[in-house]
Amino acid sequence: MGAHLMKIAVVTDSTAYLSQKQIAENEIYVIPIPVIIDGQVYHEGQDITTEDFYQKLKTTTTFPSTSQPSIGELINFYESLGKKGYDAVISVHLASTISGFVQTLKGIAPEIKGIEVHPFDSQITVMLMGNMVIAAARMAKAGASVTEILQKLEELRTTTNECFIVDDLQNLVRGGRLSNATALIGSVLKIKPLLTFERQTHKIVAFDKVRSMKRAMKRVERIFANAQQQVDYPLRLIVIHGNDEAAALLWQQELAEKYPQYQVDLSYFGPVVGAHLGEKALALAWMRDIDK
Repeated sequence: MGAHLMKIAVVTDSTAYLSQKQIAENEIYVIPIPVIIDGQVYHEGQDITTEDFYQKLKTTTTFPSTSQPSIGELINFYESLGKKGYDAVISVHLASTISGFVQTLKGIAPEIKGIEVHPFDSQITVMLMGNMVIAAARMAKAGASVTEILQKLEELRTTTNECFIVDDLQNLVRGGRLSNATALIGSVLKIKPLLTFERQTHKIVAFDKVRSMKRAMKRVERIFANAQQQVDYPLRLIVIHGNDEAAALLWQQELAEKYPQYQVDLSYFGPVVGAHLGEKALALAWMRDIDK
């Protein structure tokens, strides 16, 4: 190697819900995750928009499901990065507890020729993962090493936290992505369950149930108020919605007024995560602010 500076590509999947601007500015490569609705396979962010997806969700007779890109496509994709002159890839993906994708990648990484592939399980998804990816891409651009970038990702990963409020549990229960579903089923119709990625297992668990959306939001705010007192670094908040921008904007404004010291971003659940959470889900997520 000698004086040759390693050229590192940063890759993620479409569930990071990054904007085109963020992808372009940071030279991030995005692998679309397939979503299946009414027997039709779509590739998130490529041939189905988030609006289309929620529209189809209203009329579908079958529950949507998600899949993984094919192994052949993946190998071609990573090898093409090698041909573009990259020496290594840091590939940051959605939690292995909700998708087998990162495991698949770990399995095939040694077979990929001409480039080293370093799969990284973000143990999360959505814009929390998106921020981790942006941080990695900035470091790659600034000439950081693979080890330094992976270390930074591990550090950021420990700062992520979130509470999801699900309007309707059916999708999660049917999709098998909720690890303690049975406790809730009896009263599904009358409650708003609160979910989080459990710290130890990184699985989605329900930790509370609340009678109304308003109460659920207040409960989440209390959880955040408590959590932000426990940390000694600047946080960034993200309000995330499943096709309910009006509710999310309102919540974003309230939080921005309440916490002027923090950046409060607005993001969304696209098709792949929306397939599991259903429409009208709302979440508050927070992590270390990558800009401070």
